[in-house]
Amino acid sequence: MQIGAYSFGDTQVDADGTERSTAEAIKNLFDAIVHADAAGLDYFGIGEHHTSSMPASSPGTIIAAAAAATKQIVLGSGASIISTDDPVRVFQQFATADAISGGGRVEITAGRGSSVETFPLFDYSLTDYDELYASKLDLLQTLNEAEGTAITWSGTRRPAIDGLDVVPRPVRGRLPLWIATGGSTGSSVRAGQLGLPISYGIIGGAPHRFAPLADLYRAAAAQAGHTGPDIKVSVAALGLVAPTKQEALDRFYPGWYRLNAEMGQRRGWPAPRKEQFLAQADAPGAYYVGDPDEVAERIVHLHGHMGHVRHFLQMDIGALPQEHFLEALTLLATEVKPRVERLLAAK
Repeated sequence: MQIGAYSFGDTQVDADGTERSTAEAIKNLFDAIVHADAAGLDYFGIGEHHTSSMPASSPGTIIAAAAAATKQIVLGSGASIISTDDPVRVFQQFATADAISGGGRVEITAGRGSSVETFPLFDYSLTDYDELYASKLDLLQTLNEAEGTAITWSGTRRPAIDGLDVVPRPVRGRLPLWIATGGSTGSSVRAGQLGLPISYGIIGGAPHRFAPLADLYRAAAAQAGHTGPDIKVSVAALGLVAPTKQEALDRFYPGWYRLNAEMGQRRGWPAPRKEQFLAQADAPGAYYVGDPDEVAERIVHLHGHMGHVRHFLQMDIGALPQEHFLEALTLLATEVKPRVERLLAAK
C-alpha cells in the first residue's frame, strides 16, 4: 500500500493571531514535498483551495515545481476543481509537470469541490454544479485518452474543439486520472462506470462506513466491463503522526479548532467542541491522530474493509508549526509505512 500526505497549503499564524503571508505558506508546502520525497514517502497530493488560510490555489504549478526538485515521490492533485477550471489547461499543466518529472510520477484527481469558493471567483453558478462537472470531466477524460495531439470534442459547458492540438502529451501516453468524492453514491457509480480509480475523502464518522461505497464502485465497474489495474480505491483522511499519542493530540487540536471555527463562521456551523475532536481522534473515528503504531494499525484495519491501495493524510491544518509537519512526514515515511507493510504481509 502507498502511504502519503496531502495539503491545501497552511498559512502560519503569529502569537497575536495574525495570519502570516500566503507566500510563506506556499514555500513551506514546497519544502515539505521535497522533505517527504527524501524521507521516502510514496505520494503527496496538493488540494485546491482559494482562502487566505489554505492558499494552494494552483496545484499544477506547485506540482511542476516539485517535480523538478524530487526524484521518487508520486505527485497529484487532491483534488483539482475541474467544475470551475478549463480541463484543457488542467491537462496541459499536469502533462507539463509529468514531462518535468521524467514521466510516471504525476496524477490528476478531479473533484467537484466541497468548498464552493471557486464558483463566484470564476463566475460560475452553483445551479450548474452537476452539469459543469459531468461535461468537464468528459472533456478531461477525452484529452487524457487521446492517441495523438489533435483533439475533437463537443459538450454542453464549453465551446467545441475541432481537431486542435493540445500539447504536451504525457510521457507515457496518459496520466493516472482519479475521481474524488466525499462519499457520494452517484460519484462512486460514475467512477466505476467510467473505469476510473476513486479517491474517498473521509473527514468525519467511522471510516469503515465507506466500505459499501467502495463495493458499489467495484460492482459498477464490473457491470460496465471495466477490470484491471485502474479499478482501485484510495483514502484521504485527516490526521497527524507524532512520537506519542498525547503529543499528536496536543499538536493537532489547536489547528483543528482554528480551522473548524473559521469554517463555522463561513457556513453557519456552531463553535467546535473538544469533545467532538476527541471522539474522532480515537478508533473508530475519522482522524488518524497518534503514534506510528496506532496510525499503522488503524490504516490496516480500514484496509480490511476498503481494500484500498493508498492512504494519505492531511496533517498541516490550522497553522500547524512547520517543524511538526516535517517530523510527521518523516514518521509517516520511516515508521508508519514499514509497520503497515509488515501488518499487511502478516495477514
